[in-house]
Amino acid sequence: MSGDTIYATPSPATVVMVPLPLQGHLNQLLHLSRLISIHNIPVHFVSTTTHCRQAKLRVQGWDPVADAGIHFHEFQTPSFVSPPPNTNSTTKFPSQYQPLCEATTQLRHPMASLLRKLSLTTGRLVVIHDSLMGSVIQDFASLPNAESYTFHSVSAFTMTLYTFKTLCKQLENITKPQHLTKDYLSFEGCFTSEFKKFTSMQHEYAKLNSGRIYNSCSIIEQPMLELLEREENDRNKKLWALGPFNPVDIKKTIKGDKGHTCLKWLDKQETNSVIFVSFGTTTSFTKTQIIELAIGLEKSKQKFIWALRDADKGDVCSDSYVSQVELPKGYEDRIKGRGLVIRQWAPQLEILAHRATGGFMSHCGWNSCMESISMGVPIVAWPMHSDQPTNAVLVTKILKVGITVKDWQWRDEMVLTENVENTVTRLMDTTEGEEIRQRAVQIGSSVRKSVREGGVSWLQLQSFIDHITR
Repeated sequence: MSGDTIYATPSPATVVMVPLPLQGHLNQLLHLSRLISIHNIPVHFVSTTTHCRQAKLRVQGWDPVADAGIHFHEFQTPSFVSPPPNTNSTTKFPSQYQPLCEATTQLRHPMASLLRKLSLTTGRLVVIHDSLMGSVIQDFASLPNAESYTFHSVSAFTMTLYTFKTLCKQLENITKPQHLTKDYLSFEGCFTSEFKKFTSMQHEYAKLNSGRIYNSCSIIEQPMLELLEREENDRNKKLWALGPFNPVDIKKTIKGDKGHTCLKWLDKQETNSVIFVSFGTTTSFTKTQIIELAIGLEKSKQKFIWALRDADKGDVCSDSYVSQVELPKGYEDRIKGRGLVIRQWAPQLEILAHRATGGFMSHCGWNSCMESISMGVPIVAWPMHSDQPTNAVLVTKILKVGITVKDWQWRDEMVLTENVENTVTRLMDTTEGEEIRQRAVQIGSSVRKSVREGGVSWLQLQSFIDHITR
């Protein structure tokens, strides 16, 4: 449901969802909106007109437009245009989004106005906001019936490393010290100084919150979540691990006209025979790196689907975003029948849920990690920036449901054809790869069970619902 209509009928609790307007953040909080609205709690999803459309267009596994419990508020705000990504930059952090992040502060006043209106219609106004939108929702503190909860779009493991920056005994209980190198603890090369400054400023507003929310669960991150929960309890605040947010029981195949071309192609492939290759929405590769990757996939002789797209820029709804990257001459003819190149938006969640998908080469953004883990698909980790290097450690070293194509210490080096070929073959066509896949399948099964009635994630969600409707 869309529009700014404020219904006069009072409700025990009303939730306002405030994401950072980047795809991985929008997607996670829209999925969380579904989980909360199922409990007959009205949810108001707030962003710009452009990014509300983007979130609805790209979400998979359910239809947010058909959910009468979710109301979209689309603010018109200037300066939300990002410059093109610089593929030649030595730092792969997407600094092209810095202007967008800075511009989100303009949402404070329209947000305050909306919160004041909503506070009159409900017993309790619950603001769930991205950790990087703290300044935008700060005026909730002036409302007598409002409280806020900070959502962290990263793994609990990443937040544990932020919180405990030295190898203390607590971290040794999580993983062996040699897995936590100096690089991971310092986050060298993960962020620009400008973004660090923006993050620090936003995190100051977390002091106003009543607790924190993670898209994770104890099946995969129990030790880290326990550490973070103790930290929150010391502040007399709460923590909930409500993940996975994404739907886990979606159809493995979608037939007929409604299915994406790649899903119809997957229907014809053998179980666990295809590796899906996708690197998210914030990074663009150089032409040289794309060629190395292309030839490596070809030489591996494994079946693959490759979502070949540039980083998001501007309004994704008004642009077809067809990649113009040139592949080697005759490449798509040579791989025909064995490989499929998609140059537009790919239905990632549905691809990962398909029985034919046996691996996922990924940048290790947390949204992608949770989708892959929940679907029982092992990961070939290729981290680029932000929390991705630490997520890669979690996936490969702790959960052991993946392998690394490019370790973070070699982040400035080109990934060559033979690296791609050997890593893909290692996962898809060796005994070691099958053992990794079986661990991924087992963990995925446990994660899916956790969201069913009586499971640990189900209980966490019930606890949160009970808390906000108390």
